Amino acid sequence: MTPVIPPPVPEPDATAPRPRVSARGRLRTYFLTGIIVAGPLAITIYITWWFIALIDGWVKPWVPASYLPDHYLPFSLPGIGLVIAFLAVTLLGFLTANLVGRSVIEFGEVLLARTPVISGLYRGLRQIFETLFSANGTSFRTVGLVEFPVKGTWSVVFLSAPAAPEVQEVLPNGSGGAEGGGHEYVGVFLPCAPNPTTGFFFYLPRSEIVEVAISVDDAAKLVMSAGVIQPEDHQARLHAMAGAMKSAGEVPQAAEAPSKPAPGQP
Repeated sequence: MTPVIPPPVPEPDATAPRPRVSARGRLRTYFLTGIIVAGPLAITIYITWWFIALIDGWVKPWVPASYLPDHYLPFSLPGIGLVIAFLAVTLLGFLTANLVGRSVIEFGEVLLARTPVISGLYRGLRQIFETLFSANGTSFRTVGLVEFPVKGTWSVVFLSAPAAPEVQEVLPNGSGGAEGGGHEYVGVFLPCAPNPTTGFFFYLPRSEIVEVAISVDDAAKLVMSAGVIQPEDHQARLHAMAGAMKSAGEVPQAAEAPSKPAPGQP
């Protein structure tokens, strides 16, 4: 069968006059440009204001009115509750790092551990917070690709912690199982687009995961935008700009360099 060769596409003529855009088209372009600029800014301001108001509503009722600037000002000053909460949490961390504060926290944990329902909830939440916010943790700091849902299709995943020894033993050919020296299974979270807070969690052998050298933020943007927003390599861009500037600076220097006289010439 002879392949069908499509006709060549003519190149646009640069000298041809551009088609005139109507006033309606220009108005539509300006409107869409304004939405692109104002939309993210408005949503960011709204979410920030909502968060500040939420923290103020939680913290301010616990503070005596005489200690609040609102008691002396004719208007309400937003963000005071957020500042107080930040200072309180920082002070709590400082006390926990000391011996006296650590003893008080351990005493409170013992009381919570003896409470039937609250003990399990507290332990689970503490493990989650320690895993997510620990400076030494590695969970959700690595992005990878796995073949899902079928072979040949690749999905973005976030690597979690390795499987516990109890889980490794029961998984097929897991390290520590009956066969010994098997696969090392790692927990991965596969987010759903466009809402990355929902998804699937499963264990896979580390050999079946292809790690990608992009940040978690870039991967989250990739998932939320359904592939529209691609990861940007800012470091490579800076290196390219520096290389271009260096090359541009070397050309004039080479042109201005005086030529050496030939042997025997003055």
